[in-house]
Amino acid sequence: MKRGFKIVSAKAHDGLQLPQRQTKQAAGYDFAASEDFVLPSIWKGNFLKTLWKLHHQDTLTADDITQGDASLKPYLVPTGIKAYMQPDEVLMLFNRSSGPLKRRLILPNGVGIIDADYYDNPANEGEIFVQLINYGLTDYHIKKGERIAQGIFVPYLTADDEQTPQADRAGGFGSTKK
Repeated sequence: MKRGFKIVSAKAHDGLQLPQRQTKQAAGYDFAASEDFVLPSIWKGNFLKTLWKLHHQDTLTADDITQGDASLKPYLVPTGIKAYMQPDEVLMLFNRSSGPLKRRLILPNGVGIIDADYYDNPANEGEIFVQLINYGLTDYHIKKGERIAQGIFVPYLTADDEQTPQADRAGGFGSTKK
């Protein structure tokens, strides 16, 4: 098996569907939410208060900054899916075209990167979570099975003189911090 998808064992009996392409020429595999999920609007938190102070050149306190930043923090929407691939491949997650246009949902990092060694990692079995921000005016209710991102498998190259890293993956988001 070269590349593909499996359902994580914790969600094996939840009636999830594996990602699939929707047309013959589609490059992306659509990922769906594995559960209902409420994605709050960034405008409901303290973001507006902080933005107002910035606009009026008022001094921001450390608390203002912390609360404003918290409003902009992305949420991790679970998919219940893990992806296996060759060591020189990566799965890239992108917005679906309808996400920003119709639902005001975006991947804040633009592209999510799923490395080959994320599969079956001990922290979460390699479950793929989609980072999303809701910039719409109201909360968005994602329904279980709703398509929220698309993934494309891509080969990558490494530098000729690279010293191969020796570290093993310990988890997911930010797990390779030093």
